[in-house]
Amino acid sequence: MAGLLARAERVLAQLEAWLPPAPPPIDWSAHAYRWRRRGTRGWLEPVRIVAHIGLEDLQHIERQKQVIDRNTQQFLARRPANNVLMTGARGTGKSSLVKAMLAAYAERGLRLIEVDKSDLADLQEIVELVAPRPERFLVFCDDLSFEEGEASYKALKSVLDGSIAAAGDNVLIYATSNRRHLMPEYMNENLEAKHQSDGEIHPGETVEEKISLSERFGLWLSFYPFRQEDYLDIVGHWLRELGCSDEQVAQARTAALQWTLERGSRSGRVAWQFAKDWAAQHAAGPQ
Repeated sequence: MAGLLARAERVLAQLEAWLPPAPPPIDWSAHAYRWRRRGTRGWLEPVRIVAHIGLEDLQHIERQKQVIDRNTQQFLARRPANNVLMTGARGTGKSSLVKAMLAAYAERGLRLIEVDKSDLADLQEIVELVAPRPERFLVFCDDLSFEEGEASYKALKSVLDGSIAAAGDNVLIYATSNRRHLMPEYMNENLEAKHQSDGEIHPGETVEEKISLSERFGLWLSFYPFRQEDYLDIVGHWLRELGCSDEQVAQARTAALQWTLERGSRSGRVAWQFAKDWAAQHAAGPQ
């Protein structure tokens, strides 16, 4: 009997070496989290250094700022609020706007949970995990898009609206995407009058299925490429933040425009990247 027990203990020890470690306890004092998964286990990993950006740093998206700020404050006040889908040109402040909400309202109990697209199947688990908490959680899905047949597409639809299990009144989903309807759309889907022998009997229903996901977001915010003068205003803002004088900002104008030609884009992200490069060479240092 002693020999059998010893052998059983050795087998258990070998099995434990192959099993993933237990997830760590959640540190609820953090302001932001990432959802992590290892094998069959998922947990909230606190983000120790959170990227900080203020609402005042986001220029020329005043309407978008106003709408999402109002919605977030309603959420914090436990009044009805909507899930938000932000779509449009890259680098125009979509994800920065979500980070700005955290910076503005973390002291009032707002928390941020970043979830990768590959982990969206765990959304219901996340919702159930935070349901007993007094804080208010924004689940943030950045650069969201789906290809045909992805399982996470169905999981997101269920949590947004459609599952028998409610999402919980302390959770909202804020998502960003370059696609308005989150999934690829093809020209032949609009040719409903042409029924091929191997095609769907009701092709219009395929289009409806794709649109139905984005329609489950109560608020849509669109972001557009910046005009030249808007881009230069943003460059000036960041240069001043990085210690440049008004005279230096004026001197940077030509270089800022050349930078956009090289990058092929006028966006807030490009303006910030230019400002860092130019200020490092010309400014005395941050004020």
